[in-house]
Amino acid sequence: MTGQAKAGRPNQLLRNLNSKIASIPMILTALVIFLGGTVWTVFYSFTNSKLLPRLSFVGFDQYKRLWAAPRWIVSIENLAVYGVLSLIFSLVIGFVLAALMDQKIRFENTFRTIFLYPFALSFIVTGLVWQWVLNPEFGIQSVVRSLGWTSFTFDPLYTPSIVIYGVLIAALWQGTGLVMCLMLAGLRGIDEDIWKASRVDGIPMWKTYLFIVIPMMRPVFITTLVIIASGIVKVYDLVVAQTSGGPGISSEVPAKYVYDYMFQAQNLGQGFAASTMMLVTVAIIIVPWAYLEFGGGRKRA
Repeated sequence: MTGQAKAGRPNQLLRNLNSKIASIPMILTALVIFLGGTVWTVFYSFTNSKLLPRLSFVGFDQYKRLWAAPRWIVSIENLAVYGVLSLIFSLVIGFVLAALMDQKIRFENTFRTIFLYPFALSFIVTGLVWQWVLNPEFGIQSVVRSLGWTSFTFDPLYTPSIVIYGVLIAALWQGTGLVMCLMLAGLRGIDEDIWKASRVDGIPMWKTYLFIVIPMMRPVFITTLVIIASGIVKVYDLVVAQTSGGPGISSEVPAKYVYDYMFQAQNLGQGFAASTMMLVTVAIIIVPWAYLEFGGGRKRA
């Protein structure tokens, strides 16, 4: 009887065969292009490759030069400041906007479109727009001074100590709308009975959000966090469009460092080493997310 049951049971490898066959091109693409490219980059980061890749191994020399370069240190410091503030402000502003939109306000679709519209623009367009807005000659500073406040100064893109904050303003303007939409989708998934029960029990709305709603939206927050973090690590277009890394090297970021060394300085080995460090940064973000989303879920189950 058992043998007949086994004979009648379809082979696990043959289940959903059409879907598995259809996924073969994507699997090959991931293995050859993404995984293969990653291994190739890490491998040649230990070489002295210049204009073209070459098998001239120098050990960890490229990494020593990398961490001894002032430009790389500045780019890491900028990424840390930009990343922390971008995460905090994107989540806070996005959630607050979503909570306001969730109050069934009038013209909700119009406001949602307005907030999300900047995300449809490219980073280059956003950077050029905010370069104009923050220009002291005809931007915010010029407008405020024309109103009578002649001593008002606001030129972050031309002040080395605060230039990264000018880039941050443009990034928040573009990305906060997407965070709002993700949070709004999470809020709309909260059972209406929870809101009714909290009102019956006399729980203030801010406590309902803080102690009930936000914990229930944990998967939404984790996914949003990963999306924001991945955009932070690879920020490039916005910096190039607004400042080109200036004044001096005060707004350099790792992605620009990689591009400049690989395609302008013709130093592939140094560019590969910087790329590998960016890969490590991404892994630090992705691995905890994968554990929280999949590993933690299995243990709870």
